[in-house]
Amino acid sequence: MFTNKDMPKPVIRWVKRREMLAANGPYTNQRITPPHILDLNPGEIFVFGTDGRGEHSFGSARYAADMFGAVPGHPEGLQGRSYAIPTEYYSAEEIRPYVERFTAFARTHPRMTFLVTPIGCGAAGHTPQEIAPLFIEASDLRNVCLPESFWEELNH
Repeated sequence: MFTNKDMPKPVIRWVKRREMLAANGPYTNQRITPPHILDLNPGEIFVFGTDGRGEHSFGSARYAADMFGAVPGHPEGLQGRSYAIPTEYYSAEEIRPYVERFTAFARTHPRMTFLVTPIGCGAAGHTPQEIAPLFIEASDLRNVCLPESFWEELNH
């Protein structure tokens, strides 16, 4: 008779995000921001949306302040291990220059890996259809990861 103890035990190998990215090379769809970021690997930056005052009170902005060094009162730029982009109370066109500045920053900091959250798609009330096109230039950068919903829009 065959029993469970006769079955070989499966081998499970946990793969770190950076190993997965390195193994998949230039295939851009593998640069997907994980849906839940609990911690950051060395060199990773948490990119989040906030309000124009940089209050970092809700959602990913609050998480960035609590976990990754986002500074209240600073609505844009690198802060600790996070990068803020103002989105709340702004139209998609008003958000565009902030995303362009982020893209320029990411381009000049190739040793950092930027994990872009679905900015603007929470409390700010935008949709991926509105926000994803703003990241078209950033999508070409190997050090920028985007949410799956943004990739779906960009790959249409």
